[in-house]
Amino acid sequence: MTSTAPAILSAGMTGGIACGRTTVGGMLTRLGARVIDMDALAHELVAPEGAAVAAVVEAFGPAVRDADGGVNRKALGARVFSDAAARARLEAILHPMILERAEALIADFARTAERGVAITDAALLVETGGYKRYQRLIVVTCEPALQLQRLMQRDGLSEPEARARIGAQAPLHQKIAMADYHIDTSGTLAQTEQRAHEVWAMLLDDLESLPSLPQRRRRA
Repeated sequence: MTSTAPAILSAGMTGGIACGRTTVGGMLTRLGARVIDMDALAHELVAPEGAAVAAVVEAFGPAVRDADGGVNRKALGARVFSDAAARARLEAILHPMILERAEALIADFARTAERGVAITDAALLVETGGYKRYQRLIVVTCEPALQLQRLMQRDGLSEPEARARIGAQAPLHQKIAMADYHIDTSGTLAQTEQRAHEVWAMLLDDLESLPSLPQRRRRA
């Protein structure tokens, strides 16, 4: 008796901060994707009793510990977004833990679904080269002025603070250049959802082509 190997298309999803990855991830989840939010995994790691709390506090000092025993992400963010060396130190702590957990979730999905699309949503896939782990890359962006406005409103930041956080990531045009599929969220929610449906249809085509996946389709 022969068994059929699971057919799982692995895709990465990245983009600029405050460009709408969470919104797009929700849309793709409703369409049937298994979306793994690396930011959410990072938050779990630095929450009270999180696996990374001790290492982060050791690296950055007691000032980043919250009263509840977790990490004060606002205080930590103020440190790392203004200091590239500090940011690299934090990434060295968190990234291996996040990746291990994400890979375990994808393996669980493969065991239960046997066929489907697993999308790993992470902010720095281009900057770290992590996009190379995935068969397809989705990049979510919006107009730079809109990105700045969204970030200031979302996180209660001043314009200089927001610009510093945007500047800590690769420019949007560099991320778009690496994309197989690009979703621009500058328009209405309905327009974003239409584009998410279009990208989902192409991902399903990619899934059907496994294991002979066609060459990457830049910015399709």
